[in-house]
Amino acid sequence: MSKADFYQTLNAQVSAIIAGETDSIANMANISALLFDALDEVNWVGFYRRFDEELVLGPFQGKVACIRIPLGTGVCGTAAKTGEVQRIADVHQFSGHIACDAASNAEIVLPVRKEGEVVAVLDIDSTRFERFDADDQSGLEALVKTFESSLV
Repeated sequence: MSKADFYQTLNAQVSAIIAGETDSIANMANISALLFDALDEVNWVGFYRRFDEELVLGPFQGKVACIRIPLGTGVCGTAAKTGEVQRIADVHQFSGHIACDAASNAEIVLPVRKEGEVVAVLDIDSTRFERFDADDQSGLEALVKTFESSLV
């Protein structure tokens, strides 16, 4: 199966599990579990929710994580502040990286928007350097759009 087909199937699964559910925490929990199970070589998948000028830990799968991240700090805080996907091949080279799990070497963080405002980020970590490529980013961006459509 091609990576594009894989993400298309994964997105269909996300659509099915969130269909008709408007509780964003419940949907974040199921999306985190689905991605953690489906993606190879990931050691953490979850959401951080935005409250004012910081991110607060939301539903996730993986080891214990940092609870609060100021906007603009680390990969997650940068994604939330800029509104841009952060795809980092080597987190140790990212200025201001927050090492919640020292085993993480690569990371992708995608902003989640409601009415144009960043309300959360989807954070995925890997122990493998350069784990995430443009195809992963494209597939995950489509998945985030599906999740955004459930936000009320």
